[in-house]
Amino acid sequence: MAHDTASKSLPTFFSEQAGLVEELHTTAGCARWGVSRECFAEALRRSVEKRFRGTPASTAEIENYLRALHLEDLALACACSVGIEPAWEFFVSQYRPGLRAAARAILRARGRTDEARVEELADSLYADLYGMGPSGSAREKSLFKYFHGRSKLSTWLRSVLAQRHVDALRASQRNVSLDGDDGESPGKFEPRVESAPRDPERSRYLARLDAALTEALAGLAPRERMVLAFYYMDQLTLAEIGRTLGDHESTVSRQLERTRRLLRERVTELLLRGAPGTDGRPAEPGFSPAQVDLAFDYALEDWPFDLPRALANGGSRAGPPDG
Repeated sequence: MAHDTASKSLPTFFSEQAGLVEELHTTAGCARWGVSRECFAEALRRSVEKRFRGTPASTAEIENYLRALHLEDLALACACSVGIEPAWEFFVSQYRPGLRAAARAILRARGRTDEARVEELADSLYADLYGMGPSGSAREKSLFKYFHGRSKLSTWLRSVLAQRHVDALRASQRNVSLDGDDGESPGKFEPRVESAPRDPERSRYLARLDAALTEALAGLAPRERMVLAFYYMDQLTLAEIGRTLGDHESTVSRQLERTRRLLRERVTELLLRGAPGTDGRPAEPGFSPAQVDLAFDYALEDWPFDLPRALANGGSRAGPPDG
């Protein structure tokens, strides 16, 4: 029998899965931190809800998913999210070195590896992880609520730290090109030298391309946007991105190539489809395949696409990375 987990309240979920929750509560070592069964059950429910997103799931599917979680990490996150001091002391002592190592990798490429900057970046997460407001006087939602146990806590923390760095980069106004290179280090875009008069329709083609690429970028997953920002905006190498995110550089390379391909396919689809009318402007018909190719050719000449703006627009719809 399938269950729509997204619609269930905590009492219903806890009642139906009481035996499993009890077992997982013990396996996770929740008693070490004083995490109640109700608190841990709520964390499990949120994780299931995030995984299945309202899609009906069988009891066996739910059980298999929950057993595969990083349960001890989830228990620690639960304890920290509700302010249990021994858990916080353990978290800081065990994870601060890893956070600082990740911060050092992020800053190395920018020539800012002095320890003061490393500590500032790494320690910037603690207030939000603890759930303190800007004044430090009011407890708000802890970032730990976004950790669902699907990845290791250390991996999730690196992703959160990396996203914070990307957010800072978005304040820059550098315009960059999305053209690939040899796959190892971001190259600077060199415009083509034009030898023929410009097409009077060129500006329209580029405006449509700008809108299509902006929409395509907004549809990417947060991690995909993060890798693009590291590569094109911060100009990190694949190896440096891999160290920052805890992945091998070959994995980053495959992710980057896949994202490029998806963007190209999505932009092509949007250009072929056409643009709806907005703000009193009439709808525009879709491009022909030849016009799509021409639009991409124009972009290779001297089109300064504003990638920071596009990534910021897409990122505003997403919260912290899920773990």
